[in-house]
Amino acid sequence: MHQINGEMIIGRKAVQGKEGTVKAVDPSRNEQIEPAFGLASNAELEQACKLAGEAFDKYRETTPEVRAKFLETIADRIMDLGPALIERAMQESGLPQARLEGERGRTCNQLRLFAKVVRDGRYLSATLDSALPTRAPAPRPDLRLRKIGLGPVAVFGASNFPLAFSVAGGDTASALAAGCPVVVKAHSAHLGTSELVGKAVQQAAIESDMPEGVFSMLIGSGQTIGQNLVAHPAIKAVGFTGSRAGGIALMKTAAARNEPIPVYAEMSSINPVFLLEGALASNDKLPQQFADSATLGAGQFCTNPGLLIAIESPALDKFVEGATAALQAKGAATMLTPGIHSAYNKGVAQLAGVEGVSLIAQGKTGDLPCGAVAGLYAATGATFLAKPELESEIFGPTSLLIRCKDEAELLAVAEHVEGQLTAAVHATAADIGAAKKLLPTLERKAGRILFNGFGTGVEVSHAMVHGGPFPSTSDSRSTSVGAGAIDRFLRPVSYQDVPAELLPAALADGNPLAIPRVVDGELVLK
Repeated sequence: MHQINGEMIIGRKAVQGKEGTVKAVDPSRNEQIEPAFGLASNAELEQACKLAGEAFDKYRETTPEVRAKFLETIADRIMDLGPALIERAMQESGLPQARLEGERGRTCNQLRLFAKVVRDGRYLSATLDSALPTRAPAPRPDLRLRKIGLGPVAVFGASNFPLAFSVAGGDTASALAAGCPVVVKAHSAHLGTSELVGKAVQQAAIESDMPEGVFSMLIGSGQTIGQNLVAHPAIKAVGFTGSRAGGIALMKTAAARNEPIPVYAEMSSINPVFLLEGALASNDKLPQQFADSATLGAGQFCTNPGLLIAIESPALDKFVEGATAALQAKGAATMLTPGIHSAYNKGVAQLAGVEGVSLIAQGKTGDLPCGAVAGLYAATGATFLAKPELESEIFGPTSLLIRCKDEAELLAVAEHVEGQLTAAVHATAADIGAAKKLLPTLERKAGRILFNGFGTGVEVSHAMVHGGPFPSTSDSRSTSVGAGAIDRFLRPVSYQDVPAELLPAALADGNPLAIPRVVDGELVLK
């Protein structure tokens, strides 16, 4: 019923690319999967971008109800794919069924969240300042403000979330919610999954009578199709989740355009976890909690706890003992692709080869073709501060413990680390003084600060921030998860003395959309 044909999506057509072929790989067997997928030519890229540009003005003026219903229909059509979607995603990613069913739920919940955001209307920032013609010394004109979409958005599917950060993931959902057509570059690791979801989005667009170019999905390499997509003049913003090198390459391309555009890239993060003495002494479950977080999904989460930081103490020694036992019980796990597996092993070897770094614990080995073995290494605070290579992200289930000699060194390590998606503090009431000293630094370093937990697991909600200072993202002012993600793809427009007949509905007298607005400095809810 849901056949995979090796096709991409250009507007309302399913197209087989003619620039060569590529196949997805089953990482559990390290074998290619049928069918072959045709690669896009620049002519096909041009057609997708042309359609997106033509669709923009019509799509961005759809009513909140029409756009919200479109997002909900996408979620419905994804759910209609049923077991076929989960089975193909399992085959292409090596991820277990329960994980992917949860990710499908998250993907659909994101779409429904943004439908609610669109209906609510607050994202528009509708603001009305009445004319004051008799004001002295100068009159004030009638001024009204709303936000509109930036324009067509290029979205890059991520390797580690074949659903939630991919074809219909958070970047696509938030861009569509903002009124922006989307052109997706599918990730080569999950081509069949992408085709299934892409056709579900296409079907929803047709059912919802959306303009043809509201959604397209291309297949091709990041170095050609990806770069050319970012360089195309119809594209006005980029959403990307991936490596630091990949994100920076897209940023350079976007900045070199005649019209530079924003790139919202989520890239590199090692997510420091500060283990304060009271928590180490009182929480016997902490070693197992760490091991479970570090190995979740074979460690292939952007919020994986890659760095542990603590002051030398008997309580830390006890934690290390417990963490060693917990990690030694962990079996090898299949990684997403052979390339990711190779990069993981290379990263672990480089870490182990740094002078002053020692191996504490290692998980069970196995004979999986792309199996990742968990590991925990250690170094002193002085070593970490002296060797910048110890801040390199290892994408997989290996972490580094930094043993600090005292509180001053712990604070110095906190000050030294680069920008992060998350920073965690494990503390009790006895640690409040130390935590208070640490918190201002973490506010400058991370997008999300959490206490007595680990960053793996990102809630899709209104208050979530999944972003942070460089290099965790390219723009620390934004988030890629949660209701605030819509702001990335909007810009304000002010309307001065515009005739009533020409005003957008969001700014019209009488508030026909019944949305919250600020009128003459006062919040008016409806």
